[in-house]
Amino acid sequence: MKIKAAVAHDFNQPIAIEDVELDEPKNDEVLVKMVATGMCHADIIATKFQMVPLPAVLGHEGAGIVEKIGPGVTNVAVGDHVILTVASCGECDLCLSGHPAECRRVNELNFGGAYQDGTKRLHQGDQDLSNYFGQGSFATHAIVNKRSAIKIDPELDLKWYGPLGCGFNTGAGAVMNVFKPSIGDSLAVFGTGAVGLAAIMAAKMLNIDKIIAIDIHDNRLKLAKELGATDVINSSQLAKAGDVADAIKAITAGVVLTFRWILLVLVW
Repeated sequence: MKIKAAVAHDFNQPIAIEDVELDEPKNDEVLVKMVATGMCHADIIATKFQMVPLPAVLGHEGAGIVEKIGPGVTNVAVGDHVILTVASCGECDLCLSGHPAECRRVNELNFGGAYQDGTKRLHQGDQDLSNYFGQGSFATHAIVNKRSAIKIDPELDLKWYGPLGCGFNTGAGAVMNVFKPSIGDSLAVFGTGAVGLAAIMAAKMLNIDKIIAIDIHDNRLKLAKELGATDVINSSQLAKAGDVADAIKAITAGVVLTFRWILLVLVW
C-alpha cells in the first residue's frame, strides 16, 4: 500500500515527507494507522550518527488504530487503539521472564532496520527502507510485531499517549521495575525532560521520602515540583559542579548512609 512517511536518506540532511510503499503485515505483525507520534532525542541522534542503516523511516513513540492483523495475532484486533513500544523477540530468557526491554536481540531488532525475519516492509522503488525500533512511526501507517502493540482504552485521546511507549516507559520503568526504591529512600533525578519527569511521577507514586529534581531551567523545575518533586536544585546557579552533591546532602540532612541513593542521569 502507498503511504506517506518522513524519510531520512542521509546523515545531517533534512528529513523529507515522501511516498513510500508498505508491505502487508506478516505472521505476528500488525498494521497500525498512525494518529500521533512523539519525537524522542534518539530520533534526532539517528539523523546525525549511525543508529540505524539509512535510508530509514524514523519514529518510535507511535500511537494509532489497528487497521489489519497478520496470522497469529490474538492480543489486538482491528479497530483497537494502541501505543507502540520497543521491539523484542519474545523467545529469549529475558523476554520470557518479563523483561522485553532487555531482550537478547534488542540491538538487532530496534537498530538493525529490519523485522524479526530479517526482511523489510518499507520500499521506494527498488530501494528498501529501514524501520526504527521495529516501527518507523513518522508515517501515516506502520507495521509492528504484535508484542510492540499495547492496547489502551479507546476513550483516551491517542495524541497524548505515544511517549508512553518510550520516554515515559524509560523514566517510570527505571524507578519502578529496576531500582525499586523503598519508603524512606531518596531519589535524585538529573534532567527534568519527559524521561526525568516520568521518573519523578513514579517516585511520587511509590511514596519516596525525598524526590530531588536537578536541572538548569527554572520553568522545568517548577513543573517537576508540580508533578511530585519535594525539592529542586538549579545547578547552573551553583558555584561549581561539585556543589550539587553538597546541595543534595543538605536536603537530606546529610544522613547519606541511611539512604539508598539512586542517581538517574536523564538528560534527554
